[in-house]
Order: sequence, then structure tokens, then C-alpha cells
Amino acid sequence: MSFKNDFQLYRILKMNLKAVIASLLATGICISSGGSMAADYKKNPFTLVYDGAITENVKGKVNIHPVTYKLNDLDISANVYTPANYDANKKYPSIVVAHPNGGVKEQVAGLYAQRLAEQGYITITADAAYQGASGGEPRNVDKPAYRIEDILGMADFISQYSGADTARIGLLGICGGGGYSLAAAQTDKSFKAVATLSMFNSGRVRRNGYADSALNTIQTRLREASAARAQEAVGGAVLYSGDARLTDEQIAKLPFDLYRQGYEYYWKTYAHPNSTFKYTTSSLLDLMRWDATNQIELIQQPLLMIAGSKADSLYMTEDAFAKATGAREKELFKIEGATHIETYWKQAYVNQAVEKLTQFYGKTL
Repeated sequence: MSFKNDFQLYRILKMNLKAVIASLLATGICISSGGSMAADYKKNPFTLVYDGAITENVKGKVNIHPVTYKLNDLDISANVYTPANYDANKKYPSIVVAHPNGGVKEQVAGLYAQRLAEQGYITITADAAYQGASGGEPRNVDKPAYRIEDILGMADFISQYSGADTARIGLLGICGGGGYSLAAAQTDKSFKAVATLSMFNSGRVRRNGYADSALNTIQTRLREASAARAQEAVGGAVLYSGDARLTDEQIAKLPFDLYRQGYEYYWKTYAHPNSTFKYTTSSLLDLMRWDATNQIELIQQPLLMIAGSKADSLYMTEDAFAKATGAREKELFKIEGATHIETYWKQAYVNQAVEKLTQFYGKTL
């Protein structure tokens, strides 16, 4: 299955189901899934939508601190989590958490940031530039160089935060943020330990399609991305890819768990108004020539890669893990029975991931 108009996904209601599925295969939306009860961002003072989210800052417990800082002249919106009984005069190991493609800091990245803060870490998660509540125009640009810079910017900010120990900074990347974290850690050695959860190689998927299912449309999609950029350059409308509106029946027929469960998350159970599937079509010019595993042998820091044993995205984690030959020590930890998106919300799987991350950071930081 293939498609010829990647940038017209925003017209998804006009497309038949076959075209919808084909478009998603090549677009490779990175998404997550929720539970049975819907979370209402309006009911949380910090608009957090994950299970067990902080609703107020209580003395002696984990606290959340919304912050804004400048990165390349853009305002970046972030949340810093401090551990229980935080004392600014003490030194704490710190962890940067990079969110999935399409996700925002109030969703799964916030969940893991809060859970790691419960283990004694200062953590930070920020909306990527051009996305979420962060600045940047046009909206939803998704270029690897920008996403890597977002990660480095979080590290810059948290290293100046009161109580943060600059000698003990760790990195956790989730889904697309996992691929970008691998790239960031290749050259930035301020990260002393690197972990990924359900890693998603955005370049490979945007280029080849999910599960390498759109190899025969690469050149067509590159021509369309080139045309989209040319249109922007002369002041024309910004074209978008990945913006899909499907019925429940259409969702049920999608070929991958990542998509079926993901739509429920973003539209129903853990929806947040700042998250979106779409990205500028012109971003594909950068995405399709990039790969999370390029130069991955430069990672010499300890590396932990976590993925569900039943994840249909597992092939990306296994590929990156095998190529990370420079890591002094590395481990691939599979959560038995979990799909890609279940590692984001299902309590039993989240608990296993947090326990493994705590052991890893405790040893390496």
C-alpha cells in the first residue's frame, strides 16, 4: 500500500480507508495509548493528563515548576520536577526527558519525569520548539536538528537549576524523543547515562514507512516535500502531513497497534490540546535524510534501551542497540507482553520501566 499525496493527509475525511492506511504507513506517526478512563486537562491546574499527575505542590513531596527559557531566541515551555524534601542547597542527579513525536510535556514525558523525581532526581521535560506551548513559526516544524537542540537546551537549563549536579545528568528519550536522544548523546558528553523507552527512529520511518512499508514511494514523497518548501518560500500556504481524522471503525482497521491504540490516547483518554499528529511537509526534506543510528557508535556512555516484547516498533530498538558498538556498557530490556504504547500508560509496565531506569541511573549517575 502506498500514497502519492503525503502532504494532503489533513484532508483525511475525504480519503477512503485504503488511502488512509497507506498514508499512515509512510508517515509513521509516533503515538501513544491510554487507559479506559479519559483524563481532562482542564481539571488539572498544570493541564497534566497522565495518571497520578500532581494537582498541587505539597511541602515535602514531589513538586512541579512550570518554567520558560530562551533557546535560539524562541520561548521554550518546560516543567521541572523536584524530589520530595528538595533542598536547593544540596546536589541532586538530574534527568532530561524528551517527549514522543506529536506528544507534549503534559503526557507520557511528564509521567516519567514525575516518577523519576519520586526516586530522588530533578527532572525536566519541555515542549519541542515549534510545538506544544513553545514558540516558533510556522507551527509544528519537526526537524531532527531542532529536536536535538531541544534536548541540549533542556540540559543547559537544568544544569543551572538550583541543586542540580552537573556531573550527574542523565537522558531519557521516549518514542521519537528516544531517537533524538541517541543522536544528542553521540556528541554531548554532559549526558553521563542514556536511556530510551520504545525508541522510534523518525528518519527511518519518514523515509521508508512504518515497518519499511513505503519504500516504493520515497522519491515521490521527496518531490512533494520539495514542492511544499518551494510554496512556503514564496509566501504560500504551509502544507502539513500526518494530520488524520478517523472514525472508530477506520481506527479499528489500521494495521498496527501503534496507530490503533494511539488514536484512542490522543483523541479520548489522554488528549491534550497542544499535542498533534501533524508536522510541516517541508520537514520531510530533513527527516528523510536523517537516521537515529547514523554515528551511533560515538555513544560511549552507558546505554539502556527499553521496549515492549510485543511492540511492533521493536525492530527499531533492536537495530539501534546492535549498532551502538561504542557504549561502554549497554542493555536491552524487554517488558514482557507490552506493546509500544502500553509502556506509556499501563501501570504494570510503567512500574517495570521505572524500576529498571532507577537501577540504571542509580548505578551510572
